[in-house]
Amino acid sequence: MSNIHKNLKYLLLFVLAISMGGCEDVVHADLNTAAPRLVIDASIDWVKGTDGSLQKIKLTTTTGFYDAEVPIVSNAEVHISNSSNVVFEFVENPGTGEYVCDHFVPQIAETYKLTVITGGQTYVATEKLFAAPDIESVAQNNDGGVSGSDIELKFFFRDNGAEDNFYLTSFQTNITIFPDYDAYDDEFFQGNQIYGFYLNEGLKAGDQTTFSVYGVSERYMNYMSILIGIIDDGGSPWSAPPTNVRGNLVNETDSKNFALGYFRLSEVSRMDYTVQ
Repeated sequence: MSNIHKNLKYLLLFVLAISMGGCEDVVHADLNTAAPRLVIDASIDWVKGTDGSLQKIKLTTTTGFYDAEVPIVSNAEVHISNSSNVVFEFVENPGTGEYVCDHFVPQIAETYKLTVITGGQTYVATEKLFAAPDIESVAQNNDGGVSGSDIELKFFFRDNGAEDNFYLTSFQTNITIFPDYDAYDDEFFQGNQIYGFYLNEGLKAGDQTTFSVYGVSERYMNYMSILIGIIDDGGSPWSAPPTNVRGNLVNETDSKNFALGYFRLSEVSRMDYTVQ
């Protein structure tokens, strides 16, 4: 996702701010706050060149719109098992809501099952671990953007033409707090070279960037596409309000009390690049 979209959002907000310049008081609307819901961040990343044994799962709950802190969930039972019923226990770093396993064994195309037990509820999800292609090269264009003077970066990888593939890509830089994400399939690139594109008007020589490609399932690609779309539309006063996006987590105890989040397993190809 390029910063062009972000700048358009900021411009719109600026215009709205001017039009409402007479309203100087900060107004906090009374909002209805739903009961807290469990959020499971279970992204298992096997970065190429590592053994993938160290993995982390984060448990939190939803909270009110104006609340500054995100509540953590402690004292849960968390484990992942594979198709051979080998169990990998995740143990909490006390008081953090982060559950860590230092002996996980990743295997491409293996099926894994996540189990989280907390508050008398059992949440499960099943997913495969998907392969990722190698990042082959990076190209830099110093004449990009609307102004013709912005730095554009592309990183290239080759799709496996023998199968349908789905990808998540991320772009992290030292000038941004959070990565930019994109999700897509190989429908129009079957067996060909694909590139990820990044544009940020603030990029300059010497900045550090990290490009990542994740192999993911079709369902996860669709899930992330919805989330990215909500974020992109977040600056529009006429857009539909964000809704809870359901992942692949199932509450076996009470189906109505579903958890938010997703259980994903990916091989990850990663490359660091210094802007020239």
